[in-house]
Amino acid sequence: MSASPSVAQSSALSVASIYMRHVYQWMTVGLALTSLVAYGVATSPHIQMAILGNSIIMIALVIAQFGLVIALSAAIHKMSAGMATGLFLLYSALTGAMLSSIFVVYPIGSIVNAFVVTTGTFLAMSIYGTVTKRDLTAMGSFLFMGLIGLVIALLVNIFLQSSMMDFIISCVGVLIFTGLTAYDTQKLRQFGEGMPGNDGTAVRRGAILGALTLYLDFINLFLMMLRLFGGNRD
Repeated sequence: MSASPSVAQSSALSVASIYMRHVYQWMTVGLALTSLVAYGVATSPHIQMAILGNSIIMIALVIAQFGLVIALSAAIHKMSAGMATGLFLLYSALTGAMLSSIFVVYPIGSIVNAFVVTTGTFLAMSIYGTVTKRDLTAMGSFLFMGLIGLVIALLVNIFLQSSMMDFIISCVGVLIFTGLTAYDTQKLRQFGEGMPGNDGTAVRRGAILGALTLYLDFINLFLMMLRLFGGNRD
């Protein structure tokens, strides 16, 4: 005898809730690891100089970060749960090493303020993405196009060094990653509703991929907030 639609729907929502809890837990672990590594590198002049003062190491770190994101996004279904988790934590640690430079550029008070504002904004938009009945698919497509434009503008401004353009990029970046947080949360919630609750490996791999998605939204939103409101030490 098959389950009634209401029972099936309740079961799907229960699995989605468990899945999203795992997503947020692993995202929090990733952010905590990033923060610890960033602060550890920043407070160790020798390590900081070895990483940030060596262009070869910096390039290698950037390439490694891109490689890990591509590997996790494209091939996570082929990995064991342990490998997927390990690669996510490795990516979080590498990001922390790269982000240690913000402690040189910005005063600690600005970093803390940007983090607090980012956390509040992220939570608000994540809740919105969870509870809203509106389909955010169209908004997601628009935001993705905006993200491509943002990357191009960032590359162009490397050569132009325009403070006005930098301000505009930061404002647009905050809007884009704020919107992406809501969109990605809704998308992950829908994905979780179709998750096989009796397959622990699939749930873990899906949770790691979801954690990476929201982790990237948070980190990029934080960096845009820091660029916009952080000022610098000069």
